[in-house]
Order: sequence, then C-alpha cells, then structure tokens
Amino acid sequence: MGNLIWREPRVAEETGLSKSTRWRLMKAGEFSQKIQLGPRAVGWQAEAIIQWVKERCLSKNEPVAKKKN
Repeated sequence: MGNLIWREPRVAEETGLSKSTRWRLMKAGEFSQKIQLGPRAVGWQAEAIIQWVKERCLSKNEPVAKKKN
C-alpha cells in the first residue's frame, strides 16, 4: 500500500465516523493526525487509518470484517 493518502470521503467511509467526531478524536490524540496537502486540503495515511480500525475492533473483541470488493 505504501504511502497512500486517503481524503475525507474515504476516511469517513472506512471509519464510519463523522468529520466532527474524527477531528475531536484527533485533538484528543486518539485518531491518526491529518497531513496538510495544500492550503485547504488534508488527507490521512491509509495504513494509519486501517490500523486504527483494526485496533478498535480488537479492543472490543470483535472480529475484523473483510472488505468486499
């Protein structure tokens, strides 16, 4: 996957969290920090988001669902 960067819509889809919830978690240090891509554009490292989702699933003793293509 390398250094793939996901933008807002993809991060929302993958996490199931609203934008405001993710920003609140970032501020609290509980979510991957954004990467400034331009003056008005941000993204997140895909690998960091995937890892965050896996950790949340494991912490709740829930199996990690395999994504359908």
